[in-house]
Amino acid sequence: MRYNSCMLFTRILAAKRVFFGLLILVAAIVQAVSLHQSGTFNPVNYLSYFTNLSNIFAALVLLISAAYLLRSRRPSRIDDIIRGAAVLYMSVTGVVYVLLLRNIEVSLQLAWVNVLMHYIAPVVVLADWMIRPPGRSLRANAIGWWLLFPAAYLAYTLIRGATSGWYPYPFLNPAHTNGYDGVALYSLGILIAFSVIGSLLIKLSNRLKR
Repeated sequence: MRYNSCMLFTRILAAKRVFFGLLILVAAIVQAVSLHQSGTFNPVNYLSYFTNLSNIFAALVLLISAAYLLRSRRPSRIDDIIRGAAVLYMSVTGVVYVLLLRNIEVSLQLAWVNVLMHYIAPVVVLADWMIRPPGRSLRANAIGWWLLFPAAYLAYTLIRGATSGWYPYPFLNPAHTNGYDGVALYSLGILIAFSVIGSLLIKLSNRLKR
């Protein structure tokens, strides 16, 4: 009986991951098509939004982790770190949107896509982490790995913005933050958010695992 209950739970969790993974990917595609139809679609700009990148990444992680569940494959330590990165990036995406971008145009023309990517998806990914935490304890050095992509993204955004004049978010645009000093303050604040939320995820994961 307990085995059957565990199998049912596993299948339901896998189905949930597949559903939301595909839904997020569909939303990303629909949004791109909508921008293309309005004549404002630029593929490089579209993939320069951290929201789009984090959602696509999280969707792929959900789908892969669903396959792991259905095949009874235990994730490796690297798999756990990658999954944790998706949870962290989506959590920060939701927090930054609510605090800094809620009333600002961020190239998400469709209301349901905006709600999904900025509100629902972060909650779903975080809930999934809590429902099925990694099977092994995570170490504090995981945060260092998780910060590599945000750091690379920031460098890319500032370099590209300086040459093209286009920035995905106003708090990364020196013209809107009283110069690079303002950008540095915002960047530092977001870096601290990544570190703090990452630390909380590790503590939560290890506690739930026990």
